[in-house]
Amino acid sequence: MITIKTEREIELMHKAGKLLAACHKEIAKMIKPGITTAEIDAFVEKFLAEHGATPEQKGFRGYEYATCASINDEICHGFPRKEPLKDGDIVTIDMVVNLNGGLADSAWSYAVGNIPEKTQKLLDVTKEALYRGIEKAVAGNRIGDIGHAIQTYVEAEGFSVVRDFIGHGIGPTIHEDPQVPHFGLPHKGLRLKEGMVITIEPMVNIGEWHSKMDSNGWTARTVDGSLSAQYEHTIAITKKGPLLLTEQI
Repeated sequence: MITIKTEREIELMHKAGKLLAACHKEIAKMIKPGITTAEIDAFVEKFLAEHGATPEQKGFRGYEYATCASINDEICHGFPRKEPLKDGDIVTIDMVVNLNGGLADSAWSYAVGNIPEKTQKLLDVTKEALYRGIEKAVAGNRIGDIGHAIQTYVEAEGFSVVRDFIGHGIGPTIHEDPQVPHFGLPHKGLRLKEGMVITIEPMVNIGEWHSKMDSNGWTARTVDGSLSAQYEHTIAITKKGPLLLTEQI
């Protein structure tokens, strides 16, 4: 079921999104060789608690952490761990924040120390793909317009778009309709309406788009061991265009 949000509900989600964005900006300062994703996870939980918020995915279907922390060939839903990050790694930190009932969801990929040129291109293309998708998130357009804009750009740059994990509606629950693929055909799919709130979160691989699951039942990684990156925003569809609820200003 798709829920249409009121202006008040969107404002609550925007406040959660601003807090989430502030948390990501603090994480960016922490990322360096030697830090662990377990330390980052502990920081996020403390940061949110100090600001009256909670990590919404903790406890969701039994998930135990405040964040997902996906390293190198992990596409999404990596577990925070005690092994230190190394120079040349990339890591994606994904979280959902609940602030007074308003939800916001955002993932960001970070370079650890010095990374190769090809890896930097992966990060740059993935982030640009996110914003190209957001440009299509306007009332009257269709879901396929978002996915088509992302897919055609990514593939033209020589990378691939993950098919097995997609964006989604959000609020009042973490995952709800509509589904938002990052691939597809223009002018196809559900028509976007004012008041919808969705996530756009392309996962882009250097190699094949296919994924495989780890034995933990959560973590997805590339089948060929190639690197994967992800950037995600929560967006409200408004009469003035897409409103980025998690924008890092």
